[in-house]
Amino acid sequence: MSRDGAEPLSAGTPWPLGATVRDGGVNFAVFSAHAEALELCLFDASGANEVLRAALPGRTGDVWHGFVHGEAAGLIYGLRAHGRWAPHEGDRFNPHKLLLDPWAREIVGHFQWRDEHFGFDRADPRQPDTRDNALYALKARVTDDTFDWTGDVPPGTPVDRTVLYELQVRGFTMLHAGVPQALRGTYAGLASDAAIGHLTRLGVTAVSLLPVQQHLDEERLHRMHLVNYWGYNTLGFFCPDPHLAASDSGRQQRDEFRQMVRALHAAGIEVILDVVYNHTAESDEWGPHLSWRGLDNRSWYRSPADQPGVYENLSGCGNTLDLRDPRVLQLVLDSLRYWVQHFHVDGFRFDLAPVLGRSTKGFERNHPFFHAIAQDPVLARVKLIAEPWDLGHGGYRLGDFPDGWLEWNDRFRDTMRAFWLGHASTRAEFAQRLCGSSDLFRGRGRPPSAGVNFVTAHDGFTLRDLVSYSRRHNQANGENNRDGHGHNLSMHCGHEGPSDDPAVQQCRARAQRALLVCVLLSQGTPMIAAGSEIGHTQQGNNNAYCQDNETSWLDWTQADESLTHFTARVLGLRRDLMPLDGRWYDGLARTADRPDLEWRQPDGNALSADDWHDGTNRALTVLIGEPGLPGAPIALLVNAQPVDVEFNLPAGRWSCLLDSAQPVDQWARICESRAKVLAGSLQMFRLAIG
Repeated sequence: MSRDGAEPLSAGTPWPLGATVRDGGVNFAVFSAHAEALELCLFDASGANEVLRAALPGRTGDVWHGFVHGEAAGLIYGLRAHGRWAPHEGDRFNPHKLLLDPWAREIVGHFQWRDEHFGFDRADPRQPDTRDNALYALKARVTDDTFDWTGDVPPGTPVDRTVLYELQVRGFTMLHAGVPQALRGTYAGLASDAAIGHLTRLGVTAVSLLPVQQHLDEERLHRMHLVNYWGYNTLGFFCPDPHLAASDSGRQQRDEFRQMVRALHAAGIEVILDVVYNHTAESDEWGPHLSWRGLDNRSWYRSPADQPGVYENLSGCGNTLDLRDPRVLQLVLDSLRYWVQHFHVDGFRFDLAPVLGRSTKGFERNHPFFHAIAQDPVLARVKLIAEPWDLGHGGYRLGDFPDGWLEWNDRFRDTMRAFWLGHASTRAEFAQRLCGSSDLFRGRGRPPSAGVNFVTAHDGFTLRDLVSYSRRHNQANGENNRDGHGHNLSMHCGHEGPSDDPAVQQCRARAQRALLVCVLLSQGTPMIAAGSEIGHTQQGNNNAYCQDNETSWLDWTQADESLTHFTARVLGLRRDLMPLDGRWYDGLARTADRPDLEWRQPDGNALSADDWHDGTNRALTVLIGEPGLPGAPIALLVNAQPVDVEFNLPAGRWSCLLDSAQPVDQWARICESRAKVLAGSLQMFRLAIG
């Protein structure tokens, strides 16, 4: 077909993949190793009416390509793939289904769950569904990615100075009175003076944004009138999610995201994206034909060697992308580069990252994915953070990622929770986590900063709920309270849920402050979950992934101002003193007559081997002879006991810098020999010189 009688497409070129505006038209390049033909379908400006359908005339290896003359940015298109219908053998080609380009820069339309989107007949899954879904299918729009970045300077914060703040764009500002109503819950809202002012007041150096790549709400959630609030179900790997934008058009939404990045950079704050390249929004083998499944199912998804008709489910979401295929790997790399080059983001946190490094034999730290990033001139300079576990065999890989990567350290999380909240723990475990988890990282020649230290994240209890609930309360999620973690290492301080009892409130306040101090002053890269510093509660829901409402949104009217002030002061101590350095300590004297690090009993005596592993005593002194920044020695007095403890200090005059049991304005005092540390708290002193 052609609108002027001429041949509508010429051969074009196989590079780059996706739709690219070039002189005189648009080049299309689509990967499919097993299709017999690929058709390009063009639509009018409404996206409803197909105006041209033609086969891509060129093929170079596994890339089909064509060039449409006389078109430019704004063109709306979709794809149809011809080939075998043999689902039991892994082929699911169905030309009746319009498919989204995996390299789409903008997605057009509003998805509706309809039977027409499924490649198989839902009444008889052995047969293909022959209804055309084009009227309801999501389509791609050719984009123009020009933007004036004048004045944007990425902060380039060194890793050992990085403090991560994990947040969900919508929930952070939805209830913030300081953000204009029309901008709440959006990229523009996060760029507002009120939002950035809070971040700079705290002293965090980077926001780690829950997924902002366009996602799809699962059919199961749609039927329950819920949504995928966290966004871990990606549909568009190159597209900012329009649901998080205040703007209407795709171009305006992309620019709104860029303006947010520029505003955060101007405040000295980096932007890290949580990205999901382990699976797609197409679910398991019974899911819809949206894109990858219909274009080349066998190439895009992992299947057992003896069962090509089903998927390996290493993600827990029904399917697993197969990065063993070079083109699948290319999609991930092209997407990452796009966000760095066109949106100026500063790094990525990879959801279920071991999936990306899985070969046929299992996880490999020398996988081509890691090598490709290490040599890439764009990606090698950004921050790379792994969630170091997936759901497959041998999927727990904490400490196994390559040099230059950071890893979420759940061993730190569990140890600190257990130590402070009354579960089985020892001083040896506490010390190991406080000082960089050398058992995980040092042996591979990696620095303490490789570990991302946290006690709460988006997944699990909030910090306030961690000390207010002994069990999950997830009934609102519609799964009969079966979802979410059952092993939380939490405590309720004597009462399940909200309490007006002063003793319960004091216990909870002290525990929150102690945990925050350990996160912020430990060796490693600290991460705070948004709302930890204001006392955010989800009423005991520890899996609020589907709660796009007041359960998840930060309630700024109930913000704990004293806890916010406390958090900012502790971060200031980290910034100004760096009590523990970015190098490994060994207990030896380096530049002075004192060891770089010592551990003592509260009475001042050294810890014996038995003392280290005595689970009944949780009080100790940490003497830091050589802090991270030049200066006098520092003493950290730790008391996780349920009673107050008297500590003997080394000889000298010691100035108190922090007391987690007292308001900030009561910290300042001088101690010369002894200090009383209240139950469930810690203090930090610095030797006064002169």
